[in-house]
Amino acid sequence: MFETISLGCDDRGIARLTLDRPEKHNALSARMIAELTEAAGRLGRDPAVRAVVLTGAGASFCAGGDLNWMREQMAADAPTRAKAARALALMLNALNSCPKPVIGRVQGNAFGGGVGMIAVCDVAIGVASARFGLTETRLGLIPATIGPYVLARMGEAMARRVFMSARLFGAPEAVTLGLLARQVPAEELDAAIEAEVAPYLACAPGAVAEAKALARRLGPRIDETVIADSIEALVRRWESPEAREGIAAFFDRRDPAWKG
Repeated sequence: MFETISLGCDDRGIARLTLDRPEKHNALSARMIAELTEAAGRLGRDPAVRAVVLTGAGASFCAGGDLNWMREQMAADAPTRAKAARALALMLNALNSCPKPVIGRVQGNAFGGGVGMIAVCDVAIGVASARFGLTETRLGLIPATIGPYVLARMGEAMARRVFMSARLFGAPEAVTLGLLARQVPAEELDAAIEAEVAPYLACAPGAVAEAKALARRLGPRIDETVIADSIEALVRRWESPEAREGIAAFFDRRDPAWKG
């Protein structure tokens, strides 16, 4: 039984995977990371599933990493931090490599790891009112484990516009950057998602899975070496004085030392 996500499937084989912590803006906790990994594997193995819609409950799509979870990493020993970073990286890889097409239904804001959740979708459509940002550097952190997927989605030149500055951007720019395929009014979101998933019902499921795997092989390399590098980068940043100051400043409701 899932606690932080919900999972259902209609009679056509269109599954809906929902981040279901609306009171926390669907921030990624250790429990949610584990449940998403399990759900991705379950959906990938289920022959009845033809496509997956990934969305969020409530006002936000995903606010990124749960700050209490990140504070726990600050206090943990090195092996525990590495284990947590690996769990996050493997969850993203599980969704990215799911043999079923994954369509992002972005009904609200997405920050930090939430942008990474969009980037692992095969296509994502968002509401025109949504805002986005790779906000990690404000906290002394970096977009490490999501980095390979963000770079694969946007390309390096586009990603560097937003990867380091933590600035927020709207849905029109998200389309320009390649993060979203389209932006639509909120009342048109479900129709736009239906237009994306319906064609898969006329496709051979095995061919879809092999075509997706081929696209991943031909696209930017995201293998064990790349994933391991992203994990090590996140752990190093968690151990840095800037990360400790950034997280502490957030919980103390004060500006970090570097803010001028």
